[in-house]
Amino acid sequence: MTSTSVQDLRVAVTGAASGIGAATAQRLKALGWRVACLDRNLAGARATAGADGIAIELDVADEASVVRAFKEVGASFGGLDALVTAAGVIETTPFFETSVAQFRRLFDINVIGSFLSVREGAKQMQRGARVCMIASISSYTGGGYVARGAYATSKGAVLTMMKSCARELGPKGIAVNAVAPGFIDTPFVASAMNDPVRRKEVEAAVGKVGTAEQIAECCAWLISPAADFVHGETLIADGGILMR
Repeated sequence: MTSTSVQDLRVAVTGAASGIGAATAQRLKALGWRVACLDRNLAGARATAGADGIAIELDVADEASVVRAFKEVGASFGGLDALVTAAGVIETTPFFETSVAQFRRLFDINVIGSFLSVREGAKQMQRGARVCMIASISSYTGGGYVARGAYATSKGAVLTMMKSCARELGPKGIAVNAVAPGFIDTPFVASAMNDPVRRKEVEAAVGKVGTAEQIAECCAWLISPAADFVHGETLIADGGILMR
């Protein structure tokens, strides 16, 4: 992948039915990538993929589902040049009210789901391929604004896992990086911000609200040949929240 062209390069995007995943899949399609849209919401994945795209049902918390989905991607594309792991869930339950079941669900989807996706996706890759994982600025702040500690812990684990994946896959010529978004106006966040008063308070606190399309640009760059010299790093895209 020494050329700057991405025409006909093959990428899989998890969580492609909505939010950052959908925006990333759509941006990559516009840039000329061949995109496989993976999501538990198959109808949503199909809507993102369009009539001529590939949509595959995927539950990232189910190992058998992940193995099957990436085998299907490999059969359709003959391999992968990139992967974006955008599937995830948020949790806003206060610390003392958070149950073990909620904590485990976050890790099943955000952490184990990302691990399985990278593990199976990498089996379809050769030297020069690239992976972009989605973390969060909560990985650095420990929560706040919308998310709480359990979510932040899961996303912190994603960052550590990204480093581990980079060490494991680097010798194979596969680069692994992450994007850590700030407060992004997506259905992912909106589900936790149904109270308009609370939403206004949060938006005032963060100073700047981002869009899924802005994060999609970050993902698109990190998996592109233009980022060939970047490996094991995290691109923070938070509108300056960590500087406040």
